[in-house]
Amino acid sequence: MLRFVDTPRSTPEKRAADLRKEDFEEIYKGFQERQAEAQASRCSQCGVPFCSSGCPLGNHIPDWLRLAADGDLREAYELSASTSSMPEVCGRICPQDRLCEGSCVIEQSGHGTVTIGAVEQYITDNAWKEGWIGPIKPRRERTETIGIIGAGPAGLSAADMLRHLGYQVTIYDRYDRAGGLLIYGIPGFKLEKDVVARRVQRLKDSGVTFLQNQDIGGTVPFAELRKKHDAVLIATGVYKARELPVPGAGGHGVVRALDYLTASNRKGLGDDVPAFDDGSLNARGKRVVVIGGGDTAMDCVRTAIRQDAVSVTCVYRRDKDNMPGSAREVQNAEEEGVAFRWLSNPKLVLGDAESLQGVRVAKMRLGPPDISGRQTPEEVPGQEVDLEADLVIKALGFSPEDLPAAFGEPDLRLTRHGTIKADPRSFQTSLPGVFAAGDIVRGASLVVWAIHDGRKAAAGIHDYISARSAAADVMTVGKQQPSYDPRAYEPVTP
Repeated sequence: MLRFVDTPRSTPEKRAADLRKEDFEEIYKGFQERQAEAQASRCSQCGVPFCSSGCPLGNHIPDWLRLAADGDLREAYELSASTSSMPEVCGRICPQDRLCEGSCVIEQSGHGTVTIGAVEQYITDNAWKEGWIGPIKPRRERTETIGIIGAGPAGLSAADMLRHLGYQVTIYDRYDRAGGLLIYGIPGFKLEKDVVARRVQRLKDSGVTFLQNQDIGGTVPFAELRKKHDAVLIATGVYKARELPVPGAGGHGVVRALDYLTASNRKGLGDDVPAFDDGSLNARGKRVVVIGGGDTAMDCVRTAIRQDAVSVTCVYRRDKDNMPGSAREVQNAEEEGVAFRWLSNPKLVLGDAESLQGVRVAKMRLGPPDISGRQTPEEVPGQEVDLEADLVIKALGFSPEDLPAAFGEPDLRLTRHGTIKADPRSFQTSLPGVFAAGDIVRGASLVVWAIHDGRKAAAGIHDYISARSAAADVMTVGKQQPSYDPRAYEPVTP
């Protein structure tokens, strides 16, 4: 260990931009064993590991880096998997520059951070390759059943934890494939679909039941799930697209980011996608303008490049330093030919109901900080420019759907942001036995936070059922032995 003074930082080899633009395969080739061991050996083994505290999952990063450096890869995997349900997914798509690697101590000494994400990915990919990852085998099976609504990262992570505890788990999902945004939102050049599919298959092999194309709150009443299961977890994510509040935004050629990405991913999976084939959700031969500055916007611009767009421009109202998306993704997009117009904000979509001509954008400047501490964009009067466009993609983020109305549960309490209000420790909602996790609780966020919430919610469900079982045992003992005074038992609140 502590080799950072003589071993330089190295990242996995990245395919050349002109080659990777031709397909949707992952752009990083991944570490080989010697590379992973060498990079892991750069860890300084801090007494206070800030990388772990910078990780939402609290991964034991210095420990599995040490094991990887020593070649103990199976033990490294087992330690990594003890705190994360999908280490290979996080290793690929987490913004490590803002989380674990951004907290690395040796970065402050000028030697460059440890390449934590790439080593994490290598450890688990190697475990799959070696056959170390098999079906979950609980120490004992339980009779209680748990219903999970949503097969995204929060739902899958909760199912993983609950099966380890022996619960009988059923996942209900609105789509025809499990994985949520991991399948239909994130493009293959960041996360190839077989990486997600093998996680889903492992859960199936472990006894988790998946029911696809389920309209919960519609053809499948939410009340029915509550009656059927001992506990229910809502992990639906947030899918309601935020709209572009300018004239012409509802016209021809202006589409939502998720519709565009889903069409592309479905086409890659071999599905029949009429809206892609007729050009509505296909960037081929078009001048594309993407509005937004998050990771979804980066997914859109890089997808458009691969669909042979004539030009791709990203419009964002703040500057590059204040962009919410991953700096790594911005760099990749720039290498692939995406043009960025920083400090620009749409004013008008040009065109009519039949044809799109472009977008008029105003120049912005950063003013005083708002309540969040970020500088507020302000328009610079009289400085506008028209950008030609045949396709405009709105990537402005997502809002939660009205679940109390959809589920017929008016007592399901919401926050002022429209997300489900859940206890921060147990993740239980205002409805007894109903829990919630992931974006539907915290708002649109990172996959790693969804995994975190799913695992925590599973623990909350286990505590809830254990407490209820303990209460039932107390009542049973009291009935069988009436000589005991029932008042001697402490009441157990679920």
